[in-house]
Amino acid sequence: MMKRALWEGLVAGASGVLVMTLGEKVEQRLTGRPDSHVPARVLQRLTGMRERPGGRQPVPVNLAMHFGQGVLLGVLRSVMAHAGLRGPWSSAKFAVVRLTNDQILENATGVGAPPTTWPRGELVVDLLHKTVYAFATGVVADALAARSGPGPGQRHAALRPGRHTDVGPLPR
Repeated sequence: MMKRALWEGLVAGASGVLVMTLGEKVEQRLTGRPDSHVPARVLQRLTGMRERPGGRQPVPVNLAMHFGQGVLLGVLRSVMAHAGLRGPWSSAKFAVVRLTNDQILENATGVGAPPTTWPRGELVVDLLHKTVYAFATGVVADALAARSGPGPGQRHAALRPGRHTDVGPLPR
Protein backbone atom coordinates (compact mmCIF):
# COMPACT_ATOMS: atom_id res chain seq x y z
CA MET A 1 0.00 0.00 0.00
CA MET A 2 2.69 2.51 0.94
CA LYS A 3 4.57 2.26 -2.35
CA ARG A 4 1.38 2.88 -4.28
CA ALA A 5 0.34 5.67 -1.90
CA LEU A 6 3.70 7.36 -2.50
CA TRP A 7 3.51 7.69 -6.26
CA GLU A 8 -0.25 8.34 -6.22
CA GLY A 9 0.30 11.02 -3.60
CA LEU A 10 2.93 12.74 -5.71
CA VAL A 11 0.44 12.79 -8.61
CA ALA A 12 -2.39 14.03 -6.38
CA GLY A 13 -0.20 16.70 -4.79
CA ALA A 14 1.02 17.92 -8.17
CA SER A 15 -2.58 18.11 -9.39
CA GLY A 16 -3.65 20.01 -6.29
CA VAL A 17 -0.82 22.52 -6.47
CA LEU A 18 -1.53 23.13 -10.17
CA VAL A 19 -5.21 23.83 -9.46
CA MET A 20 -4.28 26.07 -6.52
CA THR A 21 -1.73 27.99 -8.60
CA LEU A 22 -4.20 28.55 -11.43
CA GLY A 23 -6.72 29.83 -8.89
CA GLU A 24 -4.10 32.13 -7.38
CA LYS A 25 -3.27 33.59 -10.78
CA VAL A 26 -6.95 34.27 -11.52
CA GLU A 27 -7.40 35.85 -8.08
CA GLN A 28 -4.26 37.98 -8.54
CA ARG A 29 -5.54 39.26 -11.87
CA LEU A 30 -8.82 40.26 -10.27
CA THR A 31 -7.39 41.76 -7.08
CA GLY A 32 -4.00 43.05 -8.22
CA ARG A 33 -2.31 41.17 -5.38
CA PRO A 34 1.39 40.57 -6.17
CA ASP A 35 3.17 37.21 -6.01
CA SER A 36 4.29 36.11 -2.58
CA HIS A 37 7.98 35.48 -2.16
CA VAL A 38 7.57 33.85 1.25
CA PRO A 39 8.07 30.33 -0.19
CA ALA A 40 11.49 31.29 -1.57
CA ARG A 41 12.57 32.88 1.70
CA VAL A 42 11.48 29.80 3.66
CA LEU A 43 13.43 27.47 1.35
CA GLN A 44 16.49 29.73 1.53
CA ARG A 45 16.41 29.62 5.31
CA LEU A 46 15.75 25.86 5.50
CA THR A 47 18.63 25.04 3.16
CA GLY A 48 21.09 27.75 4.15
CA MET A 49 20.95 29.33 0.69
CA ARG A 50 22.00 32.93 0.32
CA GLU A 51 19.05 35.27 0.85
CA ARG A 52 18.43 38.24 -1.37
CA PRO A 53 17.55 41.51 0.33
CA GLY A 54 14.29 43.16 -0.66
CA GLY A 55 10.97 41.73 -1.73
CA ARG A 56 11.55 39.80 -4.95
CA GLN A 57 13.27 36.47 -4.68
CA PRO A 58 14.52 34.11 -7.41
CA VAL A 59 11.51 32.68 -9.24
CA PRO A 60 12.97 29.13 -9.50
CA VAL A 61 13.51 29.03 -5.72
CA ASN A 62 9.99 30.33 -5.12
CA LEU A 63 8.48 27.76 -7.47
CA ALA A 64 10.57 24.93 -6.02
CA MET A 65 9.17 25.55 -2.54
CA HIS A 66 5.64 26.33 -3.73
CA PHE A 67 5.35 23.19 -5.87
CA GLY A 68 7.62 21.00 -3.73
CA GLN A 69 5.54 21.48 -0.60
CA GLY A 70 2.30 20.79 -2.44
CA VAL A 71 3.59 17.71 -4.21
CA LEU A 72 5.13 16.18 -1.08
CA LEU A 73 2.09 16.83 1.11
CA GLY A 74 0.00 15.02 -1.48
CA VAL A 75 1.62 11.82 -0.22
CA LEU A 76 -0.03 12.30 3.17
CA ARG A 77 -3.44 12.81 1.54
CA SER A 78 -2.88 9.65 -0.49
CA VAL A 79 -2.04 7.68 2.67
CA MET A 80 -5.26 9.02 4.18
CA ALA A 81 -7.22 7.84 1.13
CA HIS A 82 -5.61 4.39 1.17
CA ALA A 83 -6.45 4.04 4.86
CA GLY A 84 -10.08 4.73 4.00
CA LEU A 85 -10.23 8.42 4.89
CA ARG A 86 -11.84 9.71 1.71
CA GLY A 87 -14.27 12.38 0.63
CA PRO A 88 -14.90 16.03 1.52
CA TRP A 89 -14.62 15.49 5.29
CA SER A 90 -11.12 14.07 4.86
CA SER A 91 -10.16 16.85 2.45
CA ALA A 92 -11.30 19.42 5.02
CA LYS A 93 -9.06 17.77 7.63
CA PHE A 94 -6.22 17.79 5.13
CA ALA A 95 -6.72 21.54 4.52
CA VAL A 96 -5.85 22.10 8.18
CA VAL A 97 -2.69 20.00 7.74
CA ARG A 98 -1.69 22.05 4.67
CA LEU A 99 -2.17 25.32 6.51
CA THR A 100 -0.34 24.00 9.57
CA ASN A 101 2.61 22.87 7.46
CA ASP A 102 2.96 26.35 5.98
CA GLN A 103 2.74 28.02 9.35
CA ILE A 104 5.26 25.75 11.02
CA LEU A 105 7.84 26.34 8.28
CA GLU A 106 7.19 30.08 7.96
CA ASN A 107 7.18 30.77 11.68
CA ALA A 108 10.05 28.43 12.59
CA THR A 109 12.30 30.12 10.03
CA GLY A 110 11.23 33.63 11.09
CA VAL A 111 9.96 34.39 7.59
CA GLY A 112 6.29 34.56 8.57
CA ALA A 113 4.12 35.62 11.45
CA PRO A 114 1.19 33.83 13.08
CA PRO A 115 -2.00 34.18 11.01
CA THR A 116 -3.77 35.88 13.91
CA THR A 117 -1.55 38.89 13.22
CA TRP A 118 -2.32 39.07 9.48
CA PRO A 119 -4.72 41.50 7.86
CA ARG A 120 -8.04 39.69 7.49
CA GLY A 121 -8.03 39.98 3.70
CA GLU A 122 -4.69 38.19 3.42
CA LEU A 123 -5.86 35.50 5.80
CA VAL A 124 -9.04 34.87 3.79
CA VAL A 125 -7.06 34.62 0.53
CA ASP A 126 -4.56 32.17 2.05
CA LEU A 127 -7.31 30.02 3.57
CA LEU A 128 -9.17 29.96 0.26
CA HIS A 129 -6.17 28.90 -1.81
CA LYS A 130 -4.99 26.23 0.63
CA THR A 131 -8.54 24.85 0.82
CA VAL A 132 -8.71 24.67 -2.98
CA TYR A 133 -5.40 22.79 -2.91
CA ALA A 134 -6.63 20.36 -0.25
CA PHE A 135 -9.88 19.52 -2.03
CA ALA A 136 -8.28 19.22 -5.48
CA THR A 137 -5.57 16.97 -4.04
CA GLY A 138 -8.24 14.97 -2.23
CA VAL A 139 -10.31 14.36 -5.35
CA VAL A 140 -7.31 12.92 -7.17
CA ALA A 141 -5.98 10.95 -4.17
CA ASP A 142 -9.41 9.47 -3.48
CA ALA A 143 -9.95 8.48 -7.11
CA LEU A 144 -6.55 6.81 -7.33
CA ALA A 145 -6.94 5.00 -4.00
CA ALA A 146 -10.43 3.81 -4.92
CA ARG A 147 -8.87 1.69 -7.67
CA SER A 148 -7.45 -0.49 -4.86
CA GLY A 149 -10.88 -0.95 -3.27
CA PRO A 150 -11.99 0.13 0.18
CA GLY A 151 -9.36 0.99 2.75
CA PRO A 152 -9.11 -0.73 6.15
CA GLY A 153 -11.16 2.00 7.82
CA GLN A 154 -13.91 1.63 5.24
CA ARG A 155 -13.92 -2.17 5.64
CA HIS A 156 -14.19 -1.74 9.40
CA ALA A 157 -17.06 0.71 9.03
CA ALA A 158 -18.85 -1.74 6.73
CA LEU A 159 -19.07 -4.23 9.62
CA ARG A 160 -21.41 -1.87 11.48
CA PRO A 161 -21.49 1.86 10.65
CA GLY A 162 -20.64 4.21 13.48
CA ARG A 163 -18.51 3.84 16.59
CA HIS A 164 -19.47 0.90 18.77
CA THR A 165 -17.64 -0.68 21.67
CA ASP A 166 -18.69 -4.16 20.58
CA VAL A 167 -17.10 -3.93 17.12
CA GLY A 168 -13.42 -4.78 17.41
CA PRO A 169 -10.65 -4.27 14.88
CA LEU A 170 -10.56 -6.12 11.59
CA PRO A 171 -8.77 -9.46 11.70
CA ARG A 172 -5.17 -9.33 10.48
